[in-house]
Amino acid sequence: MRSAPAPLPERPPSALRLATVEVVEIGIEKLVAGGDGLGRWEGIPLFVPRSAPGDRLRVQISERHRDYGRAEIVEILEGGPGRRPNPYPSLAETGLCDLQHLEDALQPQLKAQAVRETLEHLGGVKLPETIEIITGDPWHYRLRTQLHSEIGEHGHARVGYHARGTNRVIPVSECPLLVPELEELLVVLPRLLPDEPPKRIDLAAGDEGQVTVSPVIGDLPHGEVTIDLSTAAGDLTYAYDARCFFQGHRGLLTRLIDVAIGPWQGETAFDLYGGVGLFSLPLSRRYAHAVAVEGDQVAARFARINTRRNRIGNLESVSNAVETWVAALPAGASRVIVDPPRGGLHTKVREALLTQKPERLTYVSCHPATLARDLRHLAHGFAIESVVFLDLFPQTGHLEAVVQLVRG
Repeated sequence: MRSAPAPLPERPPSALRLATVEVVEIGIEKLVAGGDGLGRWEGIPLFVPRSAPGDRLRVQISERHRDYGRAEIVEILEGGPGRRPNPYPSLAETGLCDLQHLEDALQPQLKAQAVRETLEHLGGVKLPETIEIITGDPWHYRLRTQLHSEIGEHGHARVGYHARGTNRVIPVSECPLLVPELEELLVVLPRLLPDEPPKRIDLAAGDEGQVTVSPVIGDLPHGEVTIDLSTAAGDLTYAYDARCFFQGHRGLLTRLIDVAIGPWQGETAFDLYGGVGLFSLPLSRRYAHAVAVEGDQVAARFARINTRRNRIGNLESVSNAVETWVAALPAGASRVIVDPPRGGLHTKVREALLTQKPERLTYVSCHPATLARDLRHLAHGFAIESVVFLDLFPQTGHLEAVVQLVRG
């Protein structure tokens, strides 16, 4: 009788194997959601910022986890086919332009592949075979930014962005992601700061060169700005200030609104996480009655201002946290739009949507992992009708998704 073969020794966890090395050579297979490249060392996944598919790299291990690791580039041995020199090396240390090393036209294609993979694998959802990718200007598009300041070694104020993964301020005098009128402020801001400068400075732009700064700094404009948009639902004016969230790509705002709102009409519509009214204003032109719910007090105030200035009489603005208000969502509404923060939908919101089952649910998201989680839950009551990707964040790893779902 033949004896059973001896069992193979159990392979040690990835963290233990990675503990034996500091620098390794790997090839980058693809981009993953968020913009990091994925390579493998002895089968262990390594996530490498600022890498490109096809790169051959020497990398240093920076984090060791049980099933994967993270690493930083030490040397580019051979660049992938889409790699280019950084157009703006001064921004390389910041967390702003993690994909500036990739050709502009290639970025949205790679990001779309990564988001699709995340939604299918984590969400377990079946997506349409073809997904439209809408792109705009890859530079000088950003309407909002958040800066940081500190006092330098010689007592002079410095203004810039945090170094990637730290709170260290990298001073900047140019940022070609910003619309020109905001970029111009980078030069003058340090000279106008008080002896004890604010740690955080928010900038926003509107139409016709309007800018606003928060908090109050010198004689710089402080207050609201406005932007006029011609949407498929009609012409609309939006007011907001630097404290408010507002979608940032100047050239794609109308496309985003039109994709999210679509041609549908009905009786009742709800815009959850409504902000200053980006979606709820055009939504009110399509539905007999609309309700916008927003927990941030400043944004909710601007939503009411925008409703009044656009002379909209069928839009109700509710200043309340969505997870608190959602118990009031009626059954069988014609339409619900959700555009939550990166954490995705609160459990209470998902449960309310599944219980009350609106006819159409539109989910707008820039975070594929939480979108995948929520779509997995929502699949119990809704079916995906269409998906559109919009590259609202060129030179970064982020991609906006608009998912249209219908009651199943």
